[in-house]
Amino acid sequence: MRLALVITTHERPEALAAVLDSVGRQRVAPGEIVIADDGSGAATQQLIADFVSRSTVPVRVVSQPHEGFRAARLRNLGIGATSSDYLVFVDGDMLLHPLFIADHQRLARPGFYTQDVRVHTDAPLTRKLIAKPAALPSFWSAGLGGLRRLYLLHSPWLASTSRTLANGVVAIKSCNLAAWRDDLVRVNGFNEAFVGWGPEDKELCARLENAGVRRQTLLFGGIACHLHHAPVSRAALPANLALLAETQREQRMRCDLGLDGHFPN
Repeated sequence: MRLALVITTHERPEALAAVLDSVGRQRVAPGEIVIADDGSGAATQQLIADFVSRSTVPVRVVSQPHEGFRAARLRNLGIGATSSDYLVFVDGDMLLHPLFIADHQRLARPGFYTQDVRVHTDAPLTRKLIAKPAALPSFWSAGLGGLRRLYLLHSPWLASTSRTLANGVVAIKSCNLAAWRDDLVRVNGFNEAFVGWGPEDKELCARLENAGVRRQTLLFGGIACHLHHAPVSRAALPANLALLAETQREQRMRCDLGLDGHFPN
């Protein structure tokens, strides 16, 4: 199995630098890295160029002009940039545990997509992690989001034995999500009708499940810390929730505005 790590980013070079540092510290490297940039400026572009020049792993870079929140389109560009078998999606503000890739690779199962979890860090802890990304927090660290500090516990055995136990209580989030490329192509990728924040990730997974792909949840592994940022606008949420409801009601497997608009099969 060849695994690609797909990282999306927009105009936050200090966070991206910390994330890329954590990627470089993986004990099992991904087979490929795709950086999908949403129209960031010179600082981010230089950071990416420097990372590409020193990476021992092949890196592909894709970009789009920044025209509002278009995460679905950006992730589709990332999917199209790789032929790897299995894709792990993270946002450019997700600091990765050194065994992050190894955990995702170990849990990958045919016929399943994988939802993972994240640990929220407050603003003071985020500043510390950006300054020293190798110093990942522990369960006892200050600045973690309540009970979610439990997500810092690592156990490959528990991760394997609890694959479906949390499916009903852990929300779908594409900031730490993995799926087989063939399954993503089958449902035409992310739905680009979603413009503005949320819930394009839940709609994708609804179509995967309508197509017979089952869900598993990675607990006790795939650990990532979500670096604090100001909340984004929810203005588009009502319209986007209506799109999700339509997919669920009609049990759709494919979207109309998806991967095939960029990469015809």
